[in-house]
Amino acid sequence: MSQARHDLALRRERLLARSEQARQQLEVQSAALLPVLAFGDRARATVHWLRQHPEAVFALTMALIIVRPRVAWRWGLRAWTAVRWFRSVRDRLAMSGYL
Repeated sequence: MSQARHDLALRRERLLARSEQARQQLEVQSAALLPVLAFGDRARATVHWLRQHPEAVFALTMALIIVRPRVAWRWGLRAWTAVRWFRSVRDRLAMSGYL
């Protein structure tokens, strides 16, 4: 093997070792994010399930309206206000060029 190939092979081995070390450091440092990421995964799975089963959302909403109409009205107003606020923020961001 020529000297140049030997140097390249040695350099490749060193780079692979550094890469493995960097992966291990990333794994250790990112361990603190695992609970947050797990929560995000569960939330995403819940939203996916709710989209696949709209009848469950309808049934829960109807049950809430029948059992607790005041609570349903209050949460409905809050949801309506939140939707309006998010839409206005989205529209403002779109007009300013951020979206």
